[in-house]
Amino acid sequence: MGKQVRKVVIPAAGLGTRFLPITKAQPKEMLPVVDKPVIQYVVEEAVASGIDDIIIITGRNKRAIEDHFDRCIELESKFPTNSNSEATNAFVDLTDIPNIHYIRQRQPRGLGDAILLTEKHCNDEPFVVLLGDTITIAPDNEKTCTSQMIDAYQKYGQSVIAVEPVPDIKIPDYGIIDGEQLEERLYQIKNIVEKPAIDDAPSNLGAIGCYLFTSEIYEQLKVTTPGKGGEIQLTDAIKKLSRSLGMVTNCRRYDIGDKIGWMKAFFELALAREEFHDDLMCILQEKVCNGKIK
Repeated sequence: MGKQVRKVVIPAAGLGTRFLPITKAQPKEMLPVVDKPVIQYVVEEAVASGIDDIIIITGRNKRAIEDHFDRCIELESKFPTNSNSEATNAFVDLTDIPNIHYIRQRQPRGLGDAILLTEKHCNDEPFVVLLGDTITIAPDNEKTCTSQMIDAYQKYGQSVIAVEPVPDIKIPDYGIIDGEQLEERLYQIKNIVEKPAIDDAPSNLGAIGCYLFTSEIYEQLKVTTPGKGGEIQLTDAIKKLSRSLGMVTNCRRYDIGDKIGWMKAFFELALAREEFHDDLMCILQEKVCNGKIK
């Protein structure tokens, strides 16, 4: 059985160039999805999974992330502490989040480098990595994506990479695993190929940006040669792990990596909210006719 998993690393140092001009003055991770920034969904996923030690990797112009999770006495003072308003509850939810630690990645040297910066903090413990621009939503009354990875780790004592079946046309955008099935939705990884051509892909199972690593990943990152742009690729280090698992979760994933992905997440998660659903459906019925805007 594996050790208790208490830590999560959230890389959030990217420049967000695909969202310009909206990200010129604000982090991509702070883009709103309905009424919360993307990174708050990620932090809430970790907390809901029983993790109480959160490390966010930031860079220049990311101060808004720290401010968001900090106390704001000026705003809080405008709402009675005993009220049950939406605003008061929002403040309470943020206050309940455990302490968050911030580590700055001073140079854009890739995801592998960002994770390597956390070695001293994680102190030889297993830890989860959740990308700061990826939202996962579990079905009602089911475990989070992170909890599912923790269960697999507790059973097998190996690093776990969350994967999902991807359409053929999307295969060149993913790290694709070559695995041997151990049980339903769980594979022993033999290899992982970064962004293969469709005909060269060993499967259609692509990594979705949620990971659980043992401390072995640090040793492999240290000996990983930087690639294009001087970046240390996480996939290259995963290939060198002595053992790792690929797990197909039953969660919906929203990749806020580009504007369409962001709009899809905003739209679908807004429709899932009871207070917005009917009004949004009325708007759609008014504006959309046979797939065309009137």
